[in-house]
Amino acid sequence: MGSERRERMKALGMRLRELRAGVGLTGAALAQRAGVGQPTVSKVETGRMVPSADVLDRLLRALDLDESTAREVRDLLAAVEAAADFDPVPDEGAPAGAVLDEAVRSARLVRSFQCVVLPALLQSAEYARHVFASAPNATPEGVGRAVAARVERQSVLYEPGRESVFVLTEAVLRTWPGTPALMLAQLDRLLAVESLSTVRLGVVPWCRPVPVLPRHGFTLCDRRTVVIEAFADERVSTDSAELAAYEETFSRFERTAVFGDEVRDLLLRVMREFRDMGDTLTP
Repeated sequence: MGSERRERMKALGMRLRELRAGVGLTGAALAQRAGVGQPTVSKVETGRMVPSADVLDRLLRALDLDESTAREVRDLLAAVEAAADFDPVPDEGAPAGAVLDEAVRSARLVRSFQCVVLPALLQSAEYARHVFASAPNATPEGVGRAVAARVERQSVLYEPGRESVFVLTEAVLRTWPGTPALMLAQLDRLLAVESLSTVRLGVVPWCRPVPVLPRHGFTLCDRRTVVIEAFADERVSTDSAELAAYEETFSRFERTAVFGDEVRDLLLRVMREFRDMGDTLTP
């Protein structure tokens, strides 16, 4: 990240912190009023995270600012985004995956398509540990911090006013790390999450052809950001043409997937197969 952009992020955070202090609110109180996570407020104010336009608007409304001051703060965000392409900033030393976690934390609508690895918001702690440990240059300390942060951010699944839509290929359910026991626990979590009113979980079963051959997973955050996931890192884009292309691709997979009772039946069938495999370690 360039030094100019980092300075602009700090300026935005300092101004928000001044305005919050001016109305006598704590960071936790502002987060509650705005309907965002307290870690989001903290990271924005310390210049470690770029808020989405939606999150910033929530903060401005919660602060009850006049139009002139609100415009000033929006201009500060525009200056940050003008310095470089939008790119949420993970904690120092965090392995690949932390960028995605930050992006989904501030989104009200999350739509994720995956063809190999489970979506970050659905991963059990042990599954996530394998994901982070497989990243290049991962360290035990960094993996531990990343797993704890990922599990904490999964609380967004339960927050009213948020919507999460996940579409997986059946291959995701059958591409597994660790042991069959790990996957049994992971699949049990999918069954529990699928029942939430804030979540839609779909699977493209093997008995159906895919609408387009998938090359990688991606996650749409609200309607302004897409996180494109690769082996070593993630690329965040707000380009309107690229975003529209990923929105259309997600819709095509969503139309092909099964939901509801069909998904639950599929999950139970895969669980039976893992049970039959026993608790044999992978090579």
